[in-house]
Amino acid sequence: MKSHQTDFSKGNVYRNICEVAVPMIFAQLLNLLYNVVDRIYIGKIPGTGTIALTGVGLCFPLITLVSAFTYLYGNGGSPLCAMERGKGDDHEAELFMGNSFTLLVWTGIILTVIGLLFYRPVLYLFGASDITFPYAQEYIRIYLLGTVFVMISVGMNPFINCQGFGSMGMLTILIGAVLNIILDPLFIFVFHMGVSGAAVATVLSQLCSALWVLRFLTGKRAVLHLKRTALRLQITKVKKIFALGISGFFMAFTNSLVQIVCNKTLHVYGGDLYVGVMTVLNSVRDICTMPVQGFTNGASPVISFNYGEGTYKKVRQAIGFMTAVCVAYTLFMWGILKLFPAFFIRLFNNSPDLLAQGIPALHIYFFGFCFMALQFSGQSVFVALGKSKYATFFSLLRKAIIVVPLTILLPGIHGLGTDGVFWAEPISNLLGGCACFITMLVTVLPELSSKSSSKI
Repeated sequence: MKSHQTDFSKGNVYRNICEVAVPMIFAQLLNLLYNVVDRIYIGKIPGTGTIALTGVGLCFPLITLVSAFTYLYGNGGSPLCAMERGKGDDHEAELFMGNSFTLLVWTGIILTVIGLLFYRPVLYLFGASDITFPYAQEYIRIYLLGTVFVMISVGMNPFINCQGFGSMGMLTILIGAVLNIILDPLFIFVFHMGVSGAAVATVLSQLCSALWVLRFLTGKRAVLHLKRTALRLQITKVKKIFALGISGFFMAFTNSLVQIVCNKTLHVYGGDLYVGVMTVLNSVRDICTMPVQGFTNGASPVISFNYGEGTYKKVRQAIGFMTAVCVAYTLFMWGILKLFPAFFIRLFNNSPDLLAQGIPALHIYFFGFCFMALQFSGQSVFVALGKSKYATFFSLLRKAIIVVPLTILLPGIHGLGTDGVFWAEPISNLLGGCACFITMLVTVLPELSSKSSSKI
């Protein structure tokens, strides 16, 4: 594939965003296939599909926790890298990239060891029963062996995108996703490996993606290169990476926390069936939100570069464009989910019981879905401009401060039961999304206007 590089310093800002964001949207959707395809095939296993799907769903908090560290280092280091590129300092940019890589690899090794030692009590803590635990154990033991591969492929891919190589970033994910789609049915059904086969297919696919990332970042086509001299950790660089990446970490970490609380609460009020319903709803949510995440991630390096370069008018244009596209898309998807709920549930399982309970739960869970776009837009602006305190606070607000208490309290109010768990999500989207976006408007836009005036 020819590697086209987008020059963020030239041309229309809307076109620059699209050139990076569109491949990233496809990349995010393809990345989602790693786990979603597993869930689809696992849900179709004859006889045990529903309970196996529930068991694998219990692994999501652990998988999300691994992702949290990729956001900590990848989304923390890449905006800093892009800002240094905007200033014309490629050496500093490469130091941020090299330090992020070292952090990703060592953290991946540590997480693998800890996960393999403690997955049993952790899975029971997450809501596993004696029926679902064997399937969860079967999947997570193998998945954890690929932790370092996940850290490299997902955590380092933003450093390809921040150089303007959107299509190459997409190819990183495409390689692994296509392999996963091919290998999943082969290992699950042909080799009769069941849940273990899904995990093996995922690990092999992640390995190939990681090798591709390393090949590109050490090759001739990259503008910034992953060099041995940049791998030695520098405390000043690590602090900046942590400060900016902690918001993405908390966003993913609190997602993991919410999944744990939801599974535990649903198990109390509804049993294993409702844990399976939440597994499906989480999967549908991932499918629907990935384009938003891809678009905001695509806009982020453009915003960071132009902010570092001092072209503040372009930054304002990028913020407005990103927000309008995300809100329009989520309004559209809310309508689609309202009209065709059964279609999305049947992607994973055809069980009549799951459909009967899943359709009303889906209507509640995705009510006011468009407000979620405000959270993503506001959050991505704070991260892109290096405003770590705001980014961190709003990461914690929506999930830890709003969703978790509501998930625990609402089921006991007026006999809401399991419906109370599902109502926590739309309420948090409204409160958290509006708070984040409005704060961004009243803090960032005046600052950009002031800096624009001072340059005249």
